[in-house]
Amino acid sequence: MTVENQNMLIMKHVSKTFNPGTVNEKCALMDLNLELKAGDFATIVGSNGAGKSTLFNAITGAFFADKGLVMLDGEDITYEKEHVRSRVIGHLFQDPLKGTAPHMTIEENMALAFLRASTSKNAYFSRIKSTDKKKFREHLALLDMGLEDRMKQPVGLLSGGQRQALTLLMATMVTPKILLLDEHTAALDPATAGKVLGLTKRIVAEQKITCLMVTHNMQQALELGNRTLMMDSGNIVFDVSGEERNKMTVDDLLKQFAVSAGKKLDNDRILFSKVQS
Repeated sequence: MTVENQNMLIMKHVSKTFNPGTVNEKCALMDLNLELKAGDFATIVGSNGAGKSTLFNAITGAFFADKGLVMLDGEDITYEKEHVRSRVIGHLFQDPLKGTAPHMTIEENMALAFLRASTSKNAYFSRIKSTDKKKFREHLALLDMGLEDRMKQPVGLLSGGQRQALTLLMATMVTPKILLLDEHTAALDPATAGKVLGLTKRIVAEQKITCLMVTHNMQQALELGNRTLMMDSGNIVFDVSGEERNKMTVDDLLKQFAVSAGKKLDNDRILFSKVQS
């Protein structure tokens, strides 16, 4: 059982190189170290190709690291398969179309998510009970999108924002050990993005979920959660929390990146978000 202030995630000296020995060789993670305490909510910013999504894939098991250790809630998962990790790891992508099956109904999608996260070895063969369906409806009502009255409709009929909100709900219906959010509001219009972000903050806070969120919005990076990480060239070059983080401005964060990485941040979307804020 997770103990408060215990490390939920530990990554030690994690490295990953794609296409080694070829002209396309790419060192995506380089001797990366990261520790997240139970209940931490850390935002991540960095240039394109900095290794943010690769970091998430190392946690979810999309690939095995070439070197290093990955531990989740005290268990070594370095070589645990992706489908096994998915039972305790929630993962949302930038594309709202990922994470749900469009031809299946809302109810069927929720049932799959519920069964996947079940601790029972026979979960995939068990039947969803009427009490479970009632819970699905109650969860959907919390989204305030009217989806509780559309449970028999295919997910493909939903808007991008509705699908992303549903995916968030599916990923947290059974509280995951860690929730990974890979720019999960970036493809949505501002109003919908704000609503999904509000849902995210509420669910993470209420369930005390340990969370990592990639964002291109520098203001969000400083305001959301309790830690901010900056990545460059496959590593975490800056990690700030507490009072130091509370006092930082977006300009301070950009200056600190330049000092820590030895170069200016060159992500146009991040710099544009600075202008907008």
